[in-house]
Amino acid sequence: MLISYNWLRELTGTKLTPLELRERLTMVGLAIDSVDESDGDSLLDVEVPSNRPDCLSHIGIAREVAVIDKSKVQSPKSKAAKTEGKARDFAAVEIEDPDLCPRYAARTVRGVKIGPSPEWLAKRLNEIGQRPINNVADITNYVLHELGQPLHAFDLRKLREQKIIVRRATAGEKLQTLDGVERNLDSEMLVIADAELPVALAGIMGGLDTEISASTNDVLIESAYFNPDSVRRTARKLSMDTEASRRFERGADCENVVNAQTRCIDLICEIAGGVATEDVIDVYPSPQPRRSINFRPQKVESLTSLRVDVAEMDRILAALGFVSKGKKSAAKTFLVPSWRVDVSLEEDLVEEVARHVGYEQIGSELPPAAMAGEYQLAEVNRRSLRRALTGLGFDEAINLSFIDMAHDKVFALAAVNEAAKQSAFITLSNPIQEDASRMRASLLPGLLQSLRHNFNQGTKDVRLFEIGRVFAGSKAGELPRESEMFGLIASGGASEQGRAQAPRELDFYDLKGALETAIDAMNLRPLVFTEAEVKHLRLGQAARISLADGTDIGSVGALSETVSAAYKFRQRVYVAELNLTPVFGVAEREIKYKPLPRYPSVVRDVTLLVDRNIGFSKLVAAIESEGMEDYQRVTLMGTYEGEKIPAGKRSVTLRVEYRSDRRTLRDEEVEERHRSLLDSLLKKFKAELH
Repeated sequence: MLISYNWLRELTGTKLTPLELRERLTMVGLAIDSVDESDGDSLLDVEVPSNRPDCLSHIGIAREVAVIDKSKVQSPKSKAAKTEGKARDFAAVEIEDPDLCPRYAARTVRGVKIGPSPEWLAKRLNEIGQRPINNVADITNYVLHELGQPLHAFDLRKLREQKIIVRRATAGEKLQTLDGVERNLDSEMLVIADAELPVALAGIMGGLDTEISASTNDVLIESAYFNPDSVRRTARKLSMDTEASRRFERGADCENVVNAQTRCIDLICEIAGGVATEDVIDVYPSPQPRRSINFRPQKVESLTSLRVDVAEMDRILAALGFVSKGKKSAAKTFLVPSWRVDVSLEEDLVEEVARHVGYEQIGSELPPAAMAGEYQLAEVNRRSLRRALTGLGFDEAINLSFIDMAHDKVFALAAVNEAAKQSAFITLSNPIQEDASRMRASLLPGLLQSLRHNFNQGTKDVRLFEIGRVFAGSKAGELPRESEMFGLIASGGASEQGRAQAPRELDFYDLKGALETAIDAMNLRPLVFTEAEVKHLRLGQAARISLADGTDIGSVGALSETVSAAYKFRQRVYVAELNLTPVFGVAEREIKYKPLPRYPSVVRDVTLLVDRNIGFSKLVAAIESEGMEDYQRVTLMGTYEGEKIPAGKRSVTLRVEYRSDRRTLRDEEVEERHRSLLDSLLKKFKAELH
């Protein structure tokens, strides 16, 4: 938002320079992006936080400057309007939906002369980026930027029966707004209507049929308070973003309605002539009660470590509009100004004091504690997981929890039942971006986006992991279900440390090995990998992952050609995703120590010709199920498929190790046990020695 320095100086009399204001305002939470010179004035580009709608005006920024400068805000002044007649003799107002419009004020001015604005007014609007239109429209815009209250001027004669009705639109109604676009309305949208048809979108934009023109003589000035949620929904549905909607959807000042209208009427009578009504039609069926907060000055030091005199606290809060109703004691009561919609707690008042004293003055020491700290549940596992993966060359990624709906049917979900209907996904009713309206049900979309960003920046060797939460639907009235997930992604080449050789391309087993290393670092039992078909993975290079007890926790494999093509990847990508919730629930392995072996081991190699669907894990399980005496372990030495190997078969070479803890084994003992093992394997898998 652009703020005129000269305008601020008129309101506060500040002697701070624009550059000094930039620094001081930034330090109290109103960041100044830039200061530009403009025809004898300086323009401050203020980044107003979303919870501070009171600062979307010059008077709001002036209050902050007055605290900084220890000055007072001067109320804007203009000549009193000429008045004659009662407002209800010339117009009528009816609110049918007070839940969406708690207050509506209307006042008329007769005999105005529409024309160009005076030079000072046009210049001031031009400086802050507002195009001058005509004197009446320019005055409403001027007051909006001065006091923060959106106003609208109707041509009174174009209002049927000179009547205003604030109501919901009926399905199928249409309205051509001031920008010339015809809007299709629905029953959830609030409109300003005359006796027959809508003439404005409440809180957003007026209608073309009742706009001010050169032939206008009588005007009706609208000043109202509209429900922020209603304005926000309508603006999003119609893809509209106006100066008025930005203020109403953040929360305008309901008690500023008549004050801003009076300022506007006085300026119209001064600049455009005319006679105003003596009073205003102010429909306010349920006035908002004044809010109050009990404040203990000692809370400032206890929460922030800042030591501030009570007199200085009172000065800061009073300059910001908070009225003290208490005596000089340990506790006070402050009335909250109507424009501070963001203040409701004692801690909010502490924050007001702290930011004007200076956040940089807050000490950095830890608060005192009577007990020793401890890790939360599973925190040790997370630390072990991160250390293991960073040791393998992976970098941790942190992605947004909001993704595009287009990902719904792309990925097999580890934490959500794939058979679930569309309701299993969580949709944001008011997304920050149109392409980020879904709460993620998988970590993979974010990781793939990060991978693509790396590729676009010229980084081709990428290894990333992420630990985060995913979200799934639940029963009506219940919060969404959350699961903690672990995602991995790898692509490109890998080089062995200390070896002078060209990098080799990463493959499935690199990612599988990383998973196994991570699980081992958490001191858990090994994972079980089973060949499977997974929606987003390449057929034949995909596996389901489960715990030792059979609990399915995720998948690993090469990204499918379809998904790779959608992301325009030109190299093979490997991904994995695990549900950590059941993983963290598994008991850790008991650590047992034993002495190094005293006796030598004996190894025997065997090559078997087996069916291609028999994996190494099945062979290991079969060997270990034999329960052979002195058996230690089996190692995969290699596989071969090709010339002289029948179709559907593969050659697998295993190395079996035998060792006794009591004595040195004799060759004949090893041969006997090894022969027994081979006979069992040949029979169980219908294998052949090769």
